[in-house]
Amino acid sequence: MIVVEHLHRHFGGFHAVDGASLTIKTGSITGLIGPNGAGKTTLFNVIAGRLPPTSGRVLMDGEDITGLPPHQLFHKGLLRTFQIAHEFGSMTVRENLMMVPPHQAGEAIWNSWFARGRVAAEEKRIREKADEVLEFLTISHLADQKASMISGGQKKLLELGRTMMVDAKIVFLDEVGAGVNRTLLNTIGDAIVRLNQERGYTFCVIEHDMDFIGKLCDPVIVMAEGKVLAEGTADQVRSDDRVIEAYLGTGLKNKAKAEGLHV
Repeated sequence: MIVVEHLHRHFGGFHAVDGASLTIKTGSITGLIGPNGAGKTTLFNVIAGRLPPTSGRVLMDGEDITGLPPHQLFHKGLLRTFQIAHEFGSMTVRENLMMVPPHQAGEAIWNSWFARGRVAAEEKRIREKADEVLEFLTISHLADQKASMISGGQKKLLELGRTMMVDAKIVFLDEVGAGVNRTLLNTIGDAIVRLNQERGYTFCVIEHDMDFIGKLCDPVIVMAEGKVLAEGTADQVRSDDRVIEAYLGTGLKNKAKAEGLHV
């Protein structure tokens, strides 16, 4: 689905992404982990078009998408969520979903005057789709709540729901578990697995919760200092000396091993 080739993103003299290359296979749930400052979110931002790369390229289904803006990638089926949810707080949860599908007839003033039947019929279809998504995510009871009033974990579910309102091919999830209680995190994980298995979504997930990553992701890619350090199953990367050093430092490696610490 996605091939990243020798990607660099520099901020002055700081190399946030420093020659990273990786592959995200179609139909996978790929984990992306690494210590703070490893370049994970910057990599996401470059792939998703929020930042241009300094050099290197990104391919999606064999097409060079390097530097394309987010709205063009959206239409190609590449979507991302954020560590801090970006909901429209004054709108209801249902309305947040209904605004996602592009090119709605009601967006044109002319149609609101002279094609009211078409606008109403399309709005009905979109509303039904939104209600289906809310039921899938088990948050139908929040449909008429203002989005600003729901919990952080519910906002993460809402962001996931917005990706379901269009024909997403690949979704990049940035720290989906940040600030989320364990019960809601399990609900989010179940939804990701169902979307992957039942609807064919491909996911790439940044997350620090290794238990969550271990249950959800295969493969797991490890970044450190802007580079791809290791790749394998969750158990393989947990026991990789390079990964332990990246998280804990060379001087702590043997102590970490002796105490059975996991990254």
